[in-house]
Amino acid sequence: MYKKVNSVGLYGLNAFPVAAEIDAAKGVPSFEISGLGDQSVQESRTRIKTALQNCGVLLKGQRIVVNLAPASIKKTGSVFDLAVLVAVLSVSGLVKTDIDNAAFFGEVSLGGDIAPVSGALTMAIAAAKNGVDEIFLPIQNAKEASVVDGVAVYGVKDVNSLILHLSGGRRITAEPRYVPTVSELLTELDFRDVKGQKTAKEALETAAAGFHNILLIGTPGTGKSMLAKRLPTILPAMLFDESLETTQIHSVAGILSGENPLVTTRPFRPIIHTASAAGLVGGGSVPKPGEISLAHNGVLFLDELPEFERRTLETLRQPLEDGEVNISRAGGKATYPCSVMLVAAMNPCPCGNFGHPTKACTCSNKAAAAYLGRISQPVLDRIDIQVEVAHVPYEDISSRGGDGDLSKQIRERVERAREIQRERFKGTDIRVNARIPAGKIHEYCVVEPKAGELLKSAFDKLGLSARAYDKILKVALTAADLSGKSTIGTAQISRAIMYRSLDKKYWCPSRTG
Repeated sequence: MYKKVNSVGLYGLNAFPVAAEIDAAKGVPSFEISGLGDQSVQESRTRIKTALQNCGVLLKGQRIVVNLAPASIKKTGSVFDLAVLVAVLSVSGLVKTDIDNAAFFGEVSLGGDIAPVSGALTMAIAAAKNGVDEIFLPIQNAKEASVVDGVAVYGVKDVNSLILHLSGGRRITAEPRYVPTVSELLTELDFRDVKGQKTAKEALETAAAGFHNILLIGTPGTGKSMLAKRLPTILPAMLFDESLETTQIHSVAGILSGENPLVTTRPFRPIIHTASAAGLVGGGSVPKPGEISLAHNGVLFLDELPEFERRTLETLRQPLEDGEVNISRAGGKATYPCSVMLVAAMNPCPCGNFGHPTKACTCSNKAAAAYLGRISQPVLDRIDIQVEVAHVPYEDISSRGGDGDLSKQIRERVERAREIQRERFKGTDIRVNARIPAGKIHEYCVVEPKAGELLKSAFDKLGLSARAYDKILKVALTAADLSGKSTIGTAQISRAIMYRSLDKKYWCPSRTG
């Protein structure tokens, strides 16, 4: 007897349809699985046979052969257990309902429970695109999969309840479609808590409005980390498509909340300098997403930037440029999106006192050069905004009350700027100014004549690269959006140039030679 049951495979974020084909005949009892499965797939025979026995289903006198098609694609993990188990139930005559348009995935435990799997949302989306009407998966993953529109999702607790459902007995109740509620970011942090730092606050507002990478440079205790930690409070709310993208990555990584299966607040991933290159960009025999992908549509915060290994920082160059990470392994290639806003903070020198109004820098030129040299020019070129976080006078620190606008007020301005960008890029794949491709720069960045002259003068004087030129225009466009201007004037160009000048101060030969 031949039967076929639908399932879904997953490699990285690449989900693909899989059919569990089964043939059962009388003969010497055996259970074989083919189809290029790894060790976990082969071990599913033991899990399924034992689970069925513990649920009172005995496979007597049957020679069972299961093929996971297509056989040319590597299959990994335990996600196919449930489909294979249903295939066995089908040839045993225990399935009475129509399952031709249903898909099954999940891990079967020896006792008959159905264990949760990673990447359920991605697999559910792929199943729906493949024409499936019903999805059966572990009950712990049901709320996550119910985000997908157009399919009925059934959360399966154990084998017994599944048998009853498929045999026409007590049915499993379909999971209600999960609809996230729009909620404010609940935090006690606010930009008004930061005393002084008007220039740095304006720079972070510009960065948030255009999703620009930003570097904060200043002596210890000036509030660099304090500012960075408050950045999420001024970021715009996530769009539904952005939530789906980010949730899929977190699902594959296995870090989703069961109660809140959809990521609705922008990620903020603070990383310390001991992080490895693999930890940042991802890796493993079956590639898992790294921190830069887990921060997709949010913020990746690297504190003490020069303390990171140079090789680790260099691995970020291409992901920051392309907005995706490609990890190749013998089993295939995994691609994870990583459209992030990089926020980095650093001291100006090893002792931290360079530029301090009262403390003298004790670093030699050689020590300063080695410290700053860990950050290459190509990495600096990928940071749109560089801003000094200045020493705060005692009078400002000791003043009572807040300083400057509330995060809510700043966020409203950022939201208005983002709305302008949504209208500007309607009908394209571009979402924010920072992601305008090089070939479209002059289409979107309309520069007034005097502003163009100022930019040309700065380009020649500062010796800017082509990438720096593009980033100045993108930042200037964001400044124009915040000002409600449709063209880029001298004020916006001046601000963008100011945000690109610190590398000439700190990385110049006279400082580091």
